[in-house]
Amino acid sequence: MRSQRQRSTAAQMIIGFAVIFMGFVFLLDNLGWIDIDYNLQFWPVILIVAGLLKISQANSERGSIVGGILLLIGTVFMLQGFGWFYLSWRVVAPLLIIAAGLMVVFKSTRKHATPDSDGVIAADDGDGALNLTAILGGFKRRVTNQNFRSAEITAMFGGCDLDLRDANIASEAVITTFALCGGITIKVPVDWTVEMEGTPIMGGYDEKTAVPKDTNKRLIVRGYAIMGGVEIRN
Repeated sequence: MRSQRQRSTAAQMIIGFAVIFMGFVFLLDNLGWIDIDYNLQFWPVILIVAGLLKISQANSERGSIVGGILLLIGTVFMLQGFGWFYLSWRVVAPLLIIAAGLMVVFKSTRKHATPDSDGVIAADDGDGALNLTAILGGFKRRVTNQNFRSAEITAMFGGCDLDLRDANIASEAVITTFALCGGITIKVPVDWTVEMEGTPIMGGYDEKTAVPKDTNKRLIVRGYAIMGGVEIRN
């Protein structure tokens, strides 16, 4: 709990400093001290903030890597927007192709499950913890673990569908979400109580669950929705 509070405080400080920085930049531009092309500077700031938030909430090495990539891309485009150097698509395009190839190689080394008739992959995670990432694509996962404990879901320019209706929890489980220009849908059993602790930034969290009579099973949903959405329903 102490670690979670520290992460929440760090994330709030990141958002606060980002807003302060943007305020100073706008002030200097209005005073005529600098000349900003907002079309070039808006997206890098969002990517930098998103990367820092992802790193601050990451529970796994994969989450930290995703956050670091967002931070790196945002920083590169920010510096280019300031005119400190020029990066052409002749360089960016091959790098993107190399990154896509590395992702394919990484996925090929992992164990794959067979989708069912609905195209959904059933995942009976042995330790009760999931780590799911969708970038420029989508996935569907059905969890059947009877001791589900946690999950970290990342959706960037894509969609994630997590079906927990066949799963069970002993008392409490936590799902950490990160939706950047993407969507996450979580389906839960009718006897789970859902507590929303997510932070929307030009996005939204939407809970569409009925309140159960028995509140012994609690699912806590945390994270960020940046120009994206997270929906929980049963």
